[in-house]
Amino acid sequence: MGKSVKSRLRRLGVRPTQSLGQNFLEDTDIAKKIVRSADIKSSEKILEIGPGLGVLTDIIVKEAGKTILIEKDESLASYLEGKYSDYETSIIQGDVLEVELPDFDKVVSNLPFSISSPITFKLLKCEFKGGVLTYQKQYADRMIAEVGDQEYSRLSVMVSVYAEVERLFDISKECFYPPPRVDATVIRLIPSEPDFDLKDEEIFSKVVKELFNYRRKKIKNALETGLDIKEETIPYGEMRVGNISPEEINEVVNYLIKEELIDKNTSDN
Repeated sequence: MGKSVKSRLRRLGVRPTQSLGQNFLEDTDIAKKIVRSADIKSSEKILEIGPGLGVLTDIIVKEAGKTILIEKDESLASYLEGKYSDYETSIIQGDVLEVELPDFDKVVSNLPFSISSPITFKLLKCEFKGGVLTYQKQYADRMIAEVGDQEYSRLSVMVSVYAEVERLFDISKECFYPPPRVDATVIRLIPSEPDFDLKDEEIFSKVVKELFNYRRKKIKNALETGLDIKEETIPYGEMRVGNISPEEINEVVNYLIKEELIDKNTSDN
């Protein structure tokens, strides 16, 4: 299978590049497992980002009502257009971070690892039922980490606010061509509303970012160092950043807003 992928890429004049996060899944059994996990209905529009040679697409087009492919590589986009001309497909050639995402029901993708974070948060601004997405294992570990875990991070907090995430299974790096440096993990992502009253998304995001720049500090010390906010009576001020939940961070943010210790201008610094 590896020689087949390599030879097809060579024929198309495509040389996989790390900057584009091009690691092509070779194992068709794993591809079937990924698509099966998405439980695609014949009425649904499925978005796939970075389809490459179509190892997932081959399965998706037979199950979905319509398949929307976003492929940055011009040669691959042209190849896909010819390959799936007999199916209900729409192919967008361009950078997924720059194009406007069309309406879709589910997203099923081996995401380019180099854009995992921006594309995840771009997706979470859309309305859709859910997705099955492949990430680098370390990134996935941070996505699903809970309060107090070693991997608990800014990413853990921000994803948990806007989505429910579930680890499905891991994929060996040897199942890709060229193999990435680390193994991959398949995640189920279901958009959701925050479990708490999020008054200001922009300020919340800024505070989370600054707190986790100093994750071993106490909350009050991290805010003083990162945002020059000196407040002894702040909620959870004595708690370590790595042990504070998203809901508790929101309480801190609401306190800062109420006491006029932070505003939009502060969040833009």
